[in-house]
Amino acid sequence: MLSVSEAFQLIEQTILPLSACEVLLSQASGRVSACDITSDSDSPPFDKALMDGFAIRSQDIQADVRLKVLERITAGEVPQCSLKEGTAIQVMTGAQLPAGTDAVIRIEDVLTPEEEEISFTIDSISPGRNVMSRGESMQAGEVVVACGERLAFPKIALLAELGCSQVSIFLQPSVAVLATGNELVPVDQIPGPGQIRNSNETMLVAQVENAGAKAVPLGIARDDRDDLRSHIKTGLQSDFLLLSGGVSAGVLDLVPSVLAELGVQQAFHKVHMKPGKPIWFGVRPADAENPRPCYVFGLPGNPVSSMVCFELFVKYALDRLENLPSQPAESRKARLRQAHLVKGDRPVYYPARITQNDHEFTATPVCWVGSADLRGASEANGMILFAPRDAEYQVNEIVDVWKWFETN
Repeated sequence: MLSVSEAFQLIEQTILPLSACEVLLSQASGRVSACDITSDSDSPPFDKALMDGFAIRSQDIQADVRLKVLERITAGEVPQCSLKEGTAIQVMTGAQLPAGTDAVIRIEDVLTPEEEEISFTIDSISPGRNVMSRGESMQAGEVVVACGERLAFPKIALLAELGCSQVSIFLQPSVAVLATGNELVPVDQIPGPGQIRNSNETMLVAQVENAGAKAVPLGIARDDRDDLRSHIKTGLQSDFLLLSGGVSAGVLDLVPSVLAELGVQQAFHKVHMKPGKPIWFGVRPADAENPRPCYVFGLPGNPVSSMVCFELFVKYALDRLENLPSQPAESRKARLRQAHLVKGDRPVYYPARITQNDHEFTATPVCWVGSADLRGASEANGMILFAPRDAEYQVNEIVDVWKWFETN
């Protein structure tokens, strides 16, 4: 049986990053940049005022001094005068500063702002006060977006400022999600005897979207070869297909054999871990009919097993597809807040509350009774890796943790 690190290696070897394409900036939010993007100009392009007030020479501000106002400038106007000794120019926030300016005095500190000569309530000001110098934010030729960086809304705004109407990105991966099992009913139905609601599809769709990919929910496939084949063929049209259930060793665990019939090549099946041991991974190669490969994860049917396998393996695979410079399941070190005893001989990825105080992470295992316990896992925002050993993990012991998402 594979170790977790060996499974990561096979995922890395199997997945080929997507090709880049040019899109409008308005279509690039949340996508990954396929190249370095540099600034073609300084920002700001001129020395500018950071607030309403008067452009002055700092050495002119002294007790009982009065300065002559040469002109008044709003944002978008160009100064017609330069400052000289004993003069000031009224400026609005964002306005270009005249030559000779080394500070802007706030309008609140001016006693006579409407007159042709002004006096002040302060008798000194430091050079550079309330001034943003040319190029202080960024300079021409500076890399402002790195290749492999996700374009969140602040970067989109920056690129708009730079006039980047089009950008080169890696396309958003599409991820089909298919739950399997005769026992499943849609979430809006009342389960009958022996039935449960299809929580896995809803959970995986949320995880896919949280990872920045496009979810394609396919509903429920029954434990029947024809029904499975029909649903899986649809799912193979996406970049990824996630199946939950049907990958263990039961009589109705048909997923691996149906995938093989449809040309999906197995990379691995089963990993030495808990929960998530039955996980299956493979690829349907590109061909004349399918110009892009489809990567397939067969996730265990128990919901927390699927949840953990997504956070460990599927997120890493999605990053690989988008050419993100990521490492498999990057962990943090945290201090354990309560003792814990590991049962069994497999590494356990245990749901936990991860918090940060004074630059130190702490981790508290939640009350959780196994891979079917969504109630316990819903109290977690991450997981702790507990390696099997004879001794109990002690309070304040350092452990590896992974955060699933940020919390308040």
